[in-house]
Amino acid sequence: MFGNVARVLSRIQEIERRFGACSPRQAGTRGMSSSPSPSSFEEVIAECAEKYGVSPALVRKLIQVESGGNPRAISPRGAMGLMQLMPETCRELGVVNPFDVRENIEGGVRYLRGLLDRFGNLELALAAYNAGPGRVREYGGVPPFKETREFIRKVLEG
Repeated sequence: MFGNVARVLSRIQEIERRFGACSPRQAGTRGMSSSPSPSSFEEVIAECAEKYGVSPALVRKLIQVESGGNPRAISPRGAMGLMQLMPETCRELGVVNPFDVRENIEGGVRYLRGLLDRFGNLELALAAYNAGPGRVREYGGVPPFKETREFIRKVLEG
């Protein structure tokens, strides 16, 4: 189901880029502002970071690197929302609407906390966030993917 939603929303974004976007209210995304900034998510970030024992600065940086602060972002591979959750990850986390700011951040921070607990250090947790836990296990560390290494570098740079 999420795969179909991701494809439809990806197509909508492509059309908006080509022809100019209508306002989100006209596009049927009730209640969403057209270009929310990461600072507008600060309360949710702070709550979730505290709840899961993760640095709020890390969550902010992850959001910036993953989606540029766009709650409607969809990657070419189907990752959705601010923290770019994959459909399978959404199902595992019980995230029903990955485009809902609170639900996405809550799910993403909970997922990151689980990866930190599982892998024991931030670099491996970030590698797993980007490439998947299976890839980290398969390679016995950070996978040799340029995208994953760049992702880690961007999130960790100050």
